[in-house]
Amino acid sequence: EVEQAFAALPRPVRATFVRFTLEELATLAPGNSVEVRVPPLGVTQCVAGPRHTRGTPPSVVEAPPLVWAALVLGACSWAQAVSAGALDASGERSDLSGLLPLF
Repeated sequence: EVEQAFAALPRPVRATFVRFTLEELATLAPGNSVEVRVPPLGVTQCVAGPRHTRGTPPSVVEAPPLVWAALVLGACSWAQAVSAGALDASGERSDLSGLLPLF
C-alpha cells in the first residue's frame, strides 16, 4: 500500500517528495488563489484566481503527508479523501480533483 511504503521512508525523503510534488502542482496550475499545506513538510500557492496580498488566500487545502502522497500517486481519489475527512478544503477553488493525481 502506498501509505505504508511512504511512511516507511526516511523523513528527509518524505519531505523532498512533498516539496517536489507541491512545486509540480504549482507549475501545472500557476497562481496564488489556493494555498496547499502539507504540514509540517511543505506549502505552496497555486491556481489562477483573485490575487490576495496579505494573510491566508481565499481557498486553503490542508492534508497530512500520507494523504498527500496517496492523492499525488493516485492511490486515493480527491472524493475519497474529502468524504473520509482525511483533508480539509475550503473556498471556491479548493477542489483539486482535476489536478490530482500528478503521476
